[in-house]
Amino acid sequence: MLMVSLPRSPPFPELKASPNNSTIQHAGCQAERKTEDLREEAKTLLSHQSDVDSTLSMSKKLHADFQARLQTSPCCMLPSHTYTLPTGEEEGAYLALDVGGSILRIALVFLERGCDAENRVQIRRIESLVIDEKTRALPGVSFFDWIADSIHRMLAQEDHILVNLPKSEALRMGVAWSFPIEQTSVRSGRILSMGKGFRCSETVLGRDLGEVLTQACRRAVSSPPDICKAELIWMKNLNVRLDALVNDSAATLLSRACVDVNTRLALIFGTGMNAAVHLPITALNESKFSQPPSLPHTQPTHVLVNTELSMFGKDVFPHTRWDDQLNANHILPDYQPFEYLIAGPYMGEIIRLILVEAAHTCSLFSGILPPSLLRPYSIDARTIAAIEFDNSPSLSHSCNLFQELYPSSTPPSYIDLYFLQSIIQSITHRASTYLATGIHALWSLRNHAEGIDPSIDLTPVSIGCDGSVINRYSGFMERCQAHLDDLTRSEGFGTGRIVLEKALGTAVLGAGVAAALSVREEQSGYV
Repeated sequence: MLMVSLPRSPPFPELKASPNNSTIQHAGCQAERKTEDLREEAKTLLSHQSDVDSTLSMSKKLHADFQARLQTSPCCMLPSHTYTLPTGEEEGAYLALDVGGSILRIALVFLERGCDAENRVQIRRIESLVIDEKTRALPGVSFFDWIADSIHRMLAQEDHILVNLPKSEALRMGVAWSFPIEQTSVRSGRILSMGKGFRCSETVLGRDLGEVLTQACRRAVSSPPDICKAELIWMKNLNVRLDALVNDSAATLLSRACVDVNTRLALIFGTGMNAAVHLPITALNESKFSQPPSLPHTQPTHVLVNTELSMFGKDVFPHTRWDDQLNANHILPDYQPFEYLIAGPYMGEIIRLILVEAAHTCSLFSGILPPSLLRPYSIDARTIAAIEFDNSPSLSHSCNLFQELYPSSTPPSYIDLYFLQSIIQSITHRASTYLATGIHALWSLRNHAEGIDPSIDLTPVSIGCDGSVINRYSGFMERCQAHLDDLTRSEGFGTGRIVLEKALGTAVLGAGVAAALSVREEQSGYV
């Protein structure tokens, strides 16, 4: 996809430095309105159509869009190569990798039959390694050699487990891959540009990820790390086989389904957003599949679908002038409209844009902006949460935090901070409302695809949730749950029909579960 950076025009008059160069002031800034007027306008605009009737209407529009893209879109509603969910019969030891943009996680995941749900899947050992700038700059296959060496260093400390493996048996491996990939089967996919400074993709572009990883592991065996002689005996006999390749939302669904059999959807919500849903194969057009999802003697009935939820909502959700400004200045305008409205970095950026306008038109911060607030995306979700829930006298905690992050010659007044806190509350309320609307639409989609009448079938549906906002923003998931209960109650279905559940450590755990399912599906003839 060709990405074009559009020319940007400043939305407000030219900014100039104040005499001491520590702050930035709007040239010719004149207060034309009161902060409370802009605060109320923002509250009105951001809460527009957030009542239950309006959000139900938006949910129906999203549902219709989901249905359409299940048939035609090459970018959304993409079937995976995982057809079944955990049943509790999976067992064995699996190597699991979670390869992200900044962290590599390696784990030994154990599944046991006959255990209660909470003990069915265990991470026996896990290591997290930082993928720093030097590692990202490794050329060719060197990055994968680094992964393989890291794997073997960890496994070298688990000889009591691996020594029991038959010498001819490969250690099964599942990988949660957080980069673009053209997946061709449950265990294979062609590597696409990884971006984010990873030089290796220049050389391995188009090669099969499973092949690249397993070859790297063989090289690591021939040149083992500096470990004790006893460990080398079995290390030389170790080989690894990639059995499953999944994305983050699919991994979340699989890991949560191990402990809750009612899990049929999963949500990732943090710096970005996505969702996975388990649907009947008949809900998707045949053209969606790169190859028939069955062999002559088998017929899977369902498939795990990567929704690419962030790409929906362009003509569904109301948007404000600040949303339009963010979108116009984004390197990919309109590419992920749902995400641009509500995900963590975008909540912060919309707040920043309102502050810039308020400083110009209402003399917020005495018309003087701290220089760091002129930098796009300089307000993160952690800062938002701290200020939203500050109940200290005169918002003193917020004042100290603000001055630490956005130093200025003029400290913010209580009126400034109250304005900021009110804007944050409006933004996060909108985010939780819209997110609940999207989840409700996916729930409705699954009901329709499965032929479920929720007024008769009262089985609750669990949604495994992960992501930085879900895990670190106090009260956000609970607020979203309350909106979901409002929606189902208004339809006459009562509450507790859609249940959000945190699914911690899901990517690496889900990768191990995916490997176990791949083994089972192979035995059933699905792969």
